[in-house]
Amino acid sequence: MAHGYLQQFAKDKASIYSAGIETHGLNPSAVATMQADDIDISKNTSNHVDEYSHIDFDLILTVCDHANENCPFIPSKNAVRLHHNFTDPSKLQGTEEEITAAFSATRNEIKEYCRNFITNQL
Repeated sequence: MAHGYLQQFAKDKASIYSAGIETHGLNPSAVATMQADDIDISKNTSNHVDEYSHIDFDLILTVCDHANENCPFIPSKNAVRLHHNFTDPSKLQGTEEEITAAFSATRNEIKEYCRNFITNQL
């Protein structure tokens, strides 16, 4: 979700990459939640952070405590690491309505964070 909003807000001012310490594929609820806000992430891929070891990043954002604590060293000369923990709605067990609400709440928090991040960083 953060990838989608960072791309939307940064436009051509930044190259956005998204990866994790595990790959799970796209979560259909995340895709649907983003589509509800007119952001299509259905073509995004689930990449492992090691796939980008050759890129010299300026900024590295981690968006959950698990990734922040377990993210491997990324060899970028001047990369600034920033962290913000978002609730992971995919971990929630409940009714379809509760899960949809959780994804929407997290999406809205990510959207606001990304908008502020791009405004203040670029």
